[in-house]
Amino acid sequence: TAGAAETSQAVAVAIRSGYRHIDCAEFYKNQAEIGQALKEVFDEGVVKREDLFLTSKVWNNHHSKADVKSAINNTLRDLGVSYLDLYLIHWPVVSDAFDLSCTPGETLQPPIRETWEAMEELVQQGLVKSIGVSNFSAKKLGDLLTYAKIVPAVNQVEVNPHWRQDNLIQFCRSNGVHVTAYSPLGSPGYMDSNLLQDPIVKEISERLCRSPAQCLIRWAIQHGTSVIPKSTNPDRIKSNLDVLSWELPAKDYQALCSVEKQHRSFVADFFTGPNCPYKSAKDLWDDDDDV
Repeated sequence: TAGAAETSQAVAVAIRSGYRHIDCAEFYKNQAEIGQALKEVFDEGVVKREDLFLTSKVWNNHHSKADVKSAINNTLRDLGVSYLDLYLIHWPVVSDAFDLSCTPGETLQPPIRETWEAMEELVQQGLVKSIGVSNFSAKKLGDLLTYAKIVPAVNQVEVNPHWRQDNLIQFCRSNGVHVTAYSPLGSPGYMDSNLLQDPIVKEISERLCRSPAQCLIRWAIQHGTSVIPKSTNPDRIKSNLDVLSWELPAKDYQALCSVEKQHRSFVADFFTGPNCPYKSAKDLWDDDDDV
């Protein structure tokens, strides 16, 4: 995890390099540092608030109506802004603590419906422009759509050539929900999911004279998602943005769409257990795109 100064510097470098979407979350515990970077670039006239698209996420222990309101207020205070462009439910999980745990019980309490209706009120109050979800399966998203007055703008999920989620992306698209891809490079050092070392990716990158990361980010764009690569290295931050003036040739895009090895990097089975609403990872993910 990046330190405070490193986080603030990385965000400032990203914005100066041309990034305009900053993906934040209460759970990342760095929103105050991001706020410092935002103040710096605002004060210097690099960008105005309306030039940026700021996303954040409410954590699992703040799902009640009252807690959603206090969470957004804390986020806005830390970031030093008066509104968010997008606010997401980080997980379809409820916890009593600010950690990677689940609250025991047969069902989520409070239910997702209470959380979503509280999010809808934030839109009405002008505190957020749009709302969405993260890590929701097609089934869980479908349940939410039965009562949502505001359709989720986004479902932010893991998407990369090792976990394409074609069925989930199609479900979202058919219901007017945009997909944002996290972990576009896999999760190097975690679950043996370093896509940067994948032979197909390496062959394409060498032939196109592009970095493996650039090829994977470009694949995500051509796959119809927005994409949020993560880096604190200034050179890589700049390199990762150099993906807008070129395309993967069709045969290379298709090759990355045909990687047989499919597995989820981030299973999140710490949110499951015999006393939890989700007994297993299968319950959490509803086996979306299980292959």
